[in-house]
Amino acid sequence: MSRATGQRLPIGRALVVLHDVTMVVVAWQGLIALRYLSIGNPSPGQGFWAETLLVLAVQLAVFWQMGLYRGLWRFASLPDLRNILLSSVAGAVLVALLLFLFFDRAQGVPRLALLFYPVLLTLLLGAPRLLYRVWKDRQLLRGGPQRERLLILGAGPTAESLARDLLRSDRYRVVGFLDDDRSLQGAKIHGLPVLGRIDQLARIAEEAAVGHVAIALAGDQSEQLGRIAAQCERLNLRFSRVPTPDELLQEQWMHGGLKDVAIEDLLGRDPVLPDWPAIRASLTGRSVLITGAGGSIGSELARQCAALGVARLVLLERSELALHELQLDLVRRHPTLDAAWVLGDCGDEVLMRRVVQQFRPNELFHAAAYKHVPLLEAQPREAIRNNLVATDTVARAAVAGGVQTLVLISTDKAVNAINMLGASKRLAELACLAACDGSTTRLVTVRFGNVLDSAGSVVPLFREQIRRGGPITVTHPDVTRYFMTIPEACQLILQATTLRDASGIFTLDMGKPVQIRMLAEQMIRLAGFSPHRDIRIEYTGLRPGEKLHEELFHADETYSQTVHPKIFLAEPRPIDLATIEASLKALRLAVQHHDENEIKRVISETIPEFSASAGRIAAPFRPQVIRGGLSG
Repeated sequence: MSRATGQRLPIGRALVVLHDVTMVVVAWQGLIALRYLSIGNPSPGQGFWAETLLVLAVQLAVFWQMGLYRGLWRFASLPDLRNILLSSVAGAVLVALLLFLFFDRAQGVPRLALLFYPVLLTLLLGAPRLLYRVWKDRQLLRGGPQRERLLILGAGPTAESLARDLLRSDRYRVVGFLDDDRSLQGAKIHGLPVLGRIDQLARIAEEAAVGHVAIALAGDQSEQLGRIAAQCERLNLRFSRVPTPDELLQEQWMHGGLKDVAIEDLLGRDPVLPDWPAIRASLTGRSVLITGAGGSIGSELARQCAALGVARLVLLERSELALHELQLDLVRRHPTLDAAWVLGDCGDEVLMRRVVQQFRPNELFHAAAYKHVPLLEAQPREAIRNNLVATDTVARAAVAGGVQTLVLISTDKAVNAINMLGASKRLAELACLAACDGSTTRLVTVRFGNVLDSAGSVVPLFREQIRRGGPITVTHPDVTRYFMTIPEACQLILQATTLRDASGIFTLDMGKPVQIRMLAEQMIRLAGFSPHRDIRIEYTGLRPGEKLHEELFHADETYSQTVHPKIFLAEPRPIDLATIEASLKALRLAVQHHDENEIKRVISETIPEFSASAGRIAAPFRPQVIRGGLSG
């Protein structure tokens, strides 16, 4: 029986055991025969068969215990020879002891045979192994460049499909599978064995000389991915995953291709899958206007809208460079796209009214905003001017121009807003509600958490810090955030437009919040380094206006599930439109007069939680450094 799988000993391994049994008999009987011949006695009595059986039993037990049958001849090396020598010496010592105890003090057994036995046995066992490896290496050299040895984690349909494709690959050589399903242990898929369980990765990867691990697990694999990534980092193994069906459909990878594990794969939840037919039906043939089109969200929205067949795409951006780069990209991807490129500020009332009247968009996606918490905390006027006043301008232009759907891209920081970013976005939500009240324009507000790899997010910062060799700076060891990818965020926005009978605040079921410390450690591993050893992490303390934990829902907002299982709709809290209008007017005047004290006063009166922010921000954390060798 095999210790690894609990199944019958494979035929190849049985032949190895038979070879070793033969070599033990040859070594022991040969040395005894040579010793008797050297003294002129051609026959050593009864041939010492009882002693030989003892030697055989002892030596096989030692071989098994020393793990001699867990390696492969194909990769025999100096460590294997050392293991054989130690096993032979240990076997000889045990044999000598037993012979002296139970065979009349080893009467008649030549002492020189006992002395030379481990040396001869090492040669008889090691030489065939090394010769076999040399022969296999020469075969590979004749057949072209050596392929990378690869182990597949998982043995389900995804893994089977991957193995079938990789069997035709000139780059990879699949050695087998690992899977936790006991019924699959010892089975073969396309002639490749299931070698053991996933928790045996370290041992099996070493035995099979694997340098690459392909992750092809079924179902929710994100939590396992983190553990596997950490283990592969410790073992110095490359690791990849099988592309999702969505990625294959988008032709980002060919069948049989592998995708490096990215940070979004380790969020602790599966990506939210959009209803593409509904989105396409909602947008095909329609005119779409996007503000902030050069930003992370705006540019991805533009790409997805272009791919979905909108009739016209109007892109408004105040950064000349960002608009130019987006233009080059979209023209290359969609040369026949009907697009208008508008350079300007969405807070310019004259420009917004002209753009809406000229292009008559059916959908308006308002993605333009400031979003950097500490910067906005220090500059409340700019936060209100860009995130609130400009949004109010966009909303009024949309209503005046008869836009059918206004989509406001908000943030989870608008829930219980305690900083200028959250307050300005919450006020923007209120301004849009006031502007659209009683009009034919449907208002859709989409809230989501932090967006991975967006401009100003922690991921580009961490990536740059890793590139410089560290340290990575994290504000607090316990700080958590909800994360989603840029494509996910845009798909949520587009999905919300398909719900024609619903208006309100949409949010995504984002799973569990992610510890920023863990995110930093995962990014270090994905870069090929070891956290706290190669790249250290420094804790700097929460910055002005930052929460320790973000919230997705407000206690006074009633949430219900939409037809999409991962998207929720909140009924807006009751508001006094007259009060909101008065607050907006006061804030516009305060922005014009650059009166930041007045801005803060009006915000505190309009958003009660903002005035209580001092009690909601976590207690100051004393900065500290975790240096190499300490756990996270």
